[in-house]
Amino acid sequence: MKTLGFAAGLLAIAAPALAETPVLHVLTYDSFVSEWGPGPAIETAFEAECGCDLRFTAAGDGAALLARLQLEGVRSEADVILGLDTSLTAAARRTGLFAPHGQRPALSLPVPFEDAEFLPYDWGWFAFVHDRKLDPPKDFAALAASDLKIVIEDPRSSTPGLGLLLWVKAAYGDRAAEIWQGLADNIVTVTPGWSEAYGMFLDGEADMVLSYTTSPASHLIAEQDGSKTAALFDEGNYLQVEVMGKLAASDQPELADRFLAFMLSDAAQSVLPTTNWMYPALTPAAGLPEGFEALARPVKSLLLPADEAEAARGPALDEWRAALAR
Repeated sequence: MKTLGFAAGLLAIAAPALAETPVLHVLTYDSFVSEWGPGPAIETAFEAECGCDLRFTAAGDGAALLARLQLEGVRSEADVILGLDTSLTAAARRTGLFAPHGQRPALSLPVPFEDAEFLPYDWGWFAFVHDRKLDPPKDFAALAASDLKIVIEDPRSSTPGLGLLLWVKAAYGDRAAEIWQGLADNIVTVTPGWSEAYGMFLDGEADMVLSYTTSPASHLIAEQDGSKTAALFDEGNYLQVEVMGKLAASDQPELADRFLAFMLSDAAQSVLPTTNWMYPALTPAAGLPEGFEALARPVKSLLLPADEAEAARGPALDEWRAALAR
């Protein structure tokens, strides 16, 4: 009986310890947590040092994250949102759901960046990816005047899709509606997210796909295929800075802070170039992977400040919808 009582006592002690493993919920986009994305490696590495259970929840493409957060509000289970970009941070900040991150990392971005609620973890330039045998247009006007077929992402659910709207707006201003009218007959279809659009391009359903200047690196490094490249436009290519933020209602605020710091550590930043296929926010100690030096790099970067991007979003959506409805 003493032996049984002792064993029962050990179980009583062990049960609370097992139950107390902290859980961190991170809301992100689909491709981040795919088997070929950075999620699995990030999860393994962070759990090894945090003694916690890191749980990713995927919610479509980047712009869908904000829509979900706006719907759930303070009821959201998420502790961290990872996958918004600067086209959405003004709207995200306006929800009042985010807490200051309190960090000041030495970022490796092509533009100055400072934001009290949101931290960059990677970045890249939007571009139309195509086969090298194609002679690409040099700007949107030339693309609109061509017979080339393109596939793009929906700006209401996808950050690349919204980035394209802001790219046209930043490059052409009051002429944006005219450009979209010209582009309408080039567009094969509009997909909910990046993965669907890129898959259609790879299946030969379009000449070009809205993606990133870094996308050809995935073919070059992972597949030893140098047949893809990205078009650089004379008016400049629009920059995407992907960010993460901590929710003020998180019941794991210290663990959330540790995760934000981890995502900017060498361990995480070295994973992103060959899984998320973007430039890291802080260049890893070992530098960028071989093959990145061969990527096309725009001479000019376009990027609207967060507040201007938010103000331009509605009018740009109206112009896009009107052009595609014709």
